[in-house]
Amino acid sequence: MQIDPRRLSFLLAVARHGGILAAAEALFVTPSAVSQQITRLEREQGVELLDRGPRGVELTASGRVLVEAAENIERELADARRLLAESEGTLTGNVVIGAFQTVIVSILAPMLPELADHLPGIDIDIREIASERLPRSLRAGEANLVILERDLEADEPAPANTREVPLLDEPWRLVVPADSIADVGLPELERLPWLGIAPGGASARAVERVKANLKLSTSTVHSYFDFGSALALVAAGHGVTLLPALAVQGYLPEGVAVIDLPGLGSRRLVVRHRATKREPSAATTAVIEAIVKSVEAMDLSRH
Repeated sequence: MQIDPRRLSFLLAVARHGGILAAAEALFVTPSAVSQQITRLEREQGVELLDRGPRGVELTASGRVLVEAAENIERELADARRLLAESEGTLTGNVVIGAFQTVIVSILAPMLPELADHLPGIDIDIREIASERLPRSLRAGEANLVILERDLEADEPAPANTREVPLLDEPWRLVVPADSIADVGLPELERLPWLGIAPGGASARAVERVKANLKLSTSTVHSYFDFGSALALVAAGHGVTLLPALAVQGYLPEGVAVIDLPGLGSRRLVVRHRATKREPSAATTAVIEAIVKSVEAMDLSRH
């Protein structure tokens, strides 16, 4: 019996997202709808596609064959759309950008009108994703490109079949209560408590690096994940921390002072995309180029 490509999309979603529940969420359907489509595909082809166990589902050998076929169909359709757009002389398509809050607020959201003017045929979909999940979302095909952060001192190469485009090197800033000290130096940094930071973020690595380089053994109070929470705690006089320049652009809560000190280093933002024979698409490349051009004109000297 012929294979229905529409059913393949459900199997592909299960493979990419790791289970029926996650696939249903990604496809905006019910889990039973996903299960029914895969069961019908198994019945039509006379093979089992999933091993269903107490810990979830895994692809069988036949399942992997059909997932590869589904990926090939997806790529062929993407190529067809690209060729159609090129034949008309206009770039079209949908580009999903994964990013964390600071990048969305300070970079992506403000440039959306400009992107719409310069790339009218491209639909841009911005999705806020936690920093630690961004690489996985790119691998799973949930985004065409993601914007990642890392402490510049701990830079690392991009994984296989991906490529990174440098976007921005922004300095770390010392953020302190405005009325705590008139002039910040090493003795004062040794005396002041530092805010705790949720593990895994670039700021956590940067703070540990600075403390080690300056041989600081200060106490740690509270714990934050979001930069807004950090600013609120600093404004309340409860500690100091490092924040990237983007996080202290524009409005600052009353009671917060931002100080530049030598040796704090920088945070690097990069655009990562898949790099295969068919990717990135012309639309994705155009969006990346537009983002890089816009960021080049930014002024991070204000705080």
